[in-house]
Amino acid sequence: MWSGPRNLSTAMMYAFAQRPDTEVWDEPFYAAYLKATGLDHPMGAEIRAAGEQDASAVIKACASAGPASKPVFYQKHMTQHMIEGVDRNWIREMCNVFLIRHPARVLASYDKKRGNPTLDDIGFRQQEELIDLLQKDKGQPPIIIDSADIRENPEKMLRLLCDRLEIPFYPSMLSWEKGGNPQDGVWAPHWYGAVWNSTGFAGAEGPVPEVSERLLPVLEQAQEIYDRIAPLKLTA
Repeated sequence: MWSGPRNLSTAMMYAFAQRPDTEVWDEPFYAAYLKATGLDHPMGAEIRAAGEQDASAVIKACASAGPASKPVFYQKHMTQHMIEGVDRNWIREMCNVFLIRHPARVLASYDKKRGNPTLDDIGFRQQEELIDLLQKDKGQPPIIIDSADIRENPEKMLRLLCDRLEIPFYPSMLSWEKGGNPQDGVWAPHWYGAVWNSTGFAGAEGPVPEVSERLLPVLEQAQEIYDRIAPLKLTA
């Protein structure tokens, strides 16, 4: 599952973690991404210490068969972690889903957690590149699902997604207990507060928020990408 930040990605991971047939993995490239970029992220030292900092080793682990006890291996990936120099060819052998969200919502949320995000911080450019790579390789776009559609009707969209993935839908995917998941990354205390306090998907989103004037250039760039990808999304 490929997503940018502030995009329902953790709630989706929690949903799949409720399945009896699924093991989940939370952002395995985060430590390697911070090491390679030198970016100053909240809890950066803890993230680098807890995670694998060699991207090649992470790729090898991602491309493995997954846990023997569970037939479904759900990997939550952030598109912004796929920086230049990190091999992307391995994703051709995976079943890829792309989670998208209106860029104004992403920027408004991200700015509260880590100010002044760039286009690369929110992963839109990298998401477009990955989608184009797979579309060129397969001759058709990969599975794309919009977080707004999930929040509007979680059961309908999760059923559609599971159908496309050729796995059964479980009603248990629609709810979870408060307090987080054992598979959460060490960064969870900073980023996952709202999901920790939830027991399921939040309701439909309201109007698109206003974005700070200083972020309007980033919004314009991201909006162009979103408008190109959104028509490819999963619908009933």
